[in-house]
Amino acid sequence: MGKCNQSLLEILLKDSSFNNWAKKSNQNDMAFWEKWIREHPDTIETVYTARDIIIGIAFKKDILPEEKINKELNAVLAQISLKKEIEDAKKVIPINRNPRAKFIKYSAVAAIGLLVIVFGNIALNSSSEVTHKTGFGEIINLKLPDGTSVVLNGNSEIKYSKEDTRNIALKGEAYFKVKSIPATKAKFWVNTKDLKVEVYGTQFHVNTREKKTDVLLDEGSIHLVLDNGDTTEMVPGELVSFSKENNRISQQKLTTELPYALWREDTYVFNNITLEEVMKNVKHAYGVVIEFNDEELKHQLLTGGIPNQNLKICLSAIEKSTGTQIVNKDNKLILFKNSNN
Repeated sequence: MGKCNQSLLEILLKDSSFNNWAKKSNQNDMAFWEKWIREHPDTIETVYTARDIIIGIAFKKDILPEEKINKELNAVLAQISLKKEIEDAKKVIPINRNPRAKFIKYSAVAAIGLLVIVFGNIALNSSSEVTHKTGFGEIINLKLPDGTSVVLNGNSEIKYSKEDTRNIALKGEAYFKVKSIPATKAKFWVNTKDLKVEVYGTQFHVNTREKKTDVLLDEGSIHLVLDNGDTTEMVPGELVSFSKENNRISQQKLTTELPYALWREDTYVFNNITLEEVMKNVKHAYGVVIEFNDEELKHQLLTGGIPNQNLKICLSAIEKSTGTQIVNKDNKLILFKNSNN
């Protein structure tokens, strides 16, 4: 038996795109990794070792303990009871010069004031807008009130009203797994500066960088309403790009020949993308400045999955994939040709 590449094994296990291939849960990822495996036959043992580890792991779902539910409920009931006791105390406390009576009176008034502030804040917040925002290099996993899952990439933001939690405004980049509600056929919307994504339940990626909006559909079907009033339907495996600035739309099926860049949770997947475009993705997610020491490097093509857990891992993977050297100096990334190549 050949030797397993431990470094590659760790990368594959952390790669969400590879996980989708192992679980056969995404057609786009399956096609990409089948092609990659054919082109890298020397990694076959490591690849299948990683696959066996992934499909052999069973994750236990987190279930909220009943004791915790009861504890939180009792705490709320206690607050309500305390409020009633204070109101009753306020009615019966006589106004006299007894120091103890004064203490009870003022304590009751203070407690009432505190409750007014607390419940007042709750009332104000109940109608407010909810915002989730990530910093540079930060990725968060969100579960919306309707059950929809959202993974928000670095330097991105979503907003929605508590009264309409299935109507989302997005800036930046996110991956959605929309919870279907068959009983009411409730729609879900993702709004960007260029278009509106209309869906009942599906999985898709949206990127609003570079003065346009890219939408990649992984599963289900979605309806797009463009800013110019046009509409279009999407099927799985299609990539739509639209910019209201030039009023130009591109709708293509993903193939091994088509250049594309997409992001899923903690992995970038690039196919025939120039290194210059690859580094633009890094710039947006981590807030860094990009500089090429050699102009020829900009045109070098990259195909593969790049881990995105943090900047160091991301840059290390790019260096290995492109044979370059990347120096991080005061938040500026300088790309050199690797002298060892």
